[in-house]
Parts: sequence; C-alpha cells; structure tokens
Amino acid sequence: MRKVSKAPAASRAAVYLRTPTPADARAYCAAVRRSAKLHGPWVAPPTTAARFRGWLGDPADPRRRLYLVCRREDQALVGSFIVSEIVRGSFQSAFLGYYAFLPQARQGLMAGGLRLLLREVFLRLKLHRLEANIQPGNLASIALARGAGFRLEGYSPRYLKVAGRWRDHERWAILAEDWKANWRA
Repeated sequence: MRKVSKAPAASRAAVYLRTPTPADARAYCAAVRRSAKLHGPWVAPPTTAARFRGWLGDPADPRRRLYLVCRREDQALVGSFIVSEIVRGSFQSAFLGYYAFLPQARQGLMAGGLRLLLREVFLRLKLHRLEANIQPGNLASIALARGAGFRLEGYSPRYLKVAGRWRDHERWAILAEDWKANWRA
C-alpha cells in the first residue's frame, strides 16, 4: 500500500496517509460500524464490503482521491479523507469530506492527518482551493477545519443530502497561498 505524503517530524511520528485498497474493506467497515454514534447525522460512510467497493470507485479517476489516515505505531485506521469534484483549468479546486474512527477520535490524530492532506493537496495535486462543507452542529469537524486554517465563507441551507435528509452546511475553505503562509510560519 502506497504512503502518499511525508510530513514534518512531529506529524510523521503519529500518523501517515495511504490510498485505500479493496483489501481494506473488512477493517474499514468494522471501523465505520464501531463509530456509528460518532458519525451520527454528520456522515453516512459505507458499512458493507459492496458499498466500500462502490466508495473506492475507479482509482484512476482524476476527479477524486481517497486517503486513509493510519496511526504509525500500529497502522490502526484513524479516519478517512475524500478529495472530490477536483476541477482543473482556471479553477484548480476540490471539495473535502472526512470522518474519524473510534477509538482514535479526539486524540489529535485527524489534525495531524489533515496537515498531511493539505500538503498533498497543495504541493502534489497543485490545487488552489479546498472547500469543506460542514453541518453547523458538527463542532468537532468545525474545530478541525478551523485549526488547519480553513475560513468560514458562508452558509448553505439544505445543501447536502446526508443519511436521507437535506442538511444545512457551512462552507469552509482554505487557499494554497494561505496554507503556505501558515505552513512556513
């Protein structure tokens, strides 16, 4: 399995990113089921091997990238990042989705993973903008985005259908030049 990013020494000690494969289905789905209360109304990740295969999609699709966040010490699944709707040309932008897995949630590991992901998005994929749409009540997710340098850009009523319901979302985004300024600071 390919590791996709190197990180500053502090992050490198805790987590790494890698591309998911079909062999991850069992562990991934078990982590999703174990984390059902954590995910609640916020996300509806795949819980079966068949849905996991659908989530994986075509790894050659240039419009999306999937990443697993893994704890370095034992390779435990910490969470997942989905960079989707990658648009090139004059836009150079994408959307970000993410979720953590229990029992690794709320330990700062996803923050380390997000630092690695931003490095991947802005340096390797060479995107200019990354947007995360977050439900207003999802305070942990908002804190993660804000802590990584995302800025609140607006509010979209009934923006995304999650778990069968249209849900309001806040639009958070980070630009490459803002990330680079913070990364070098």
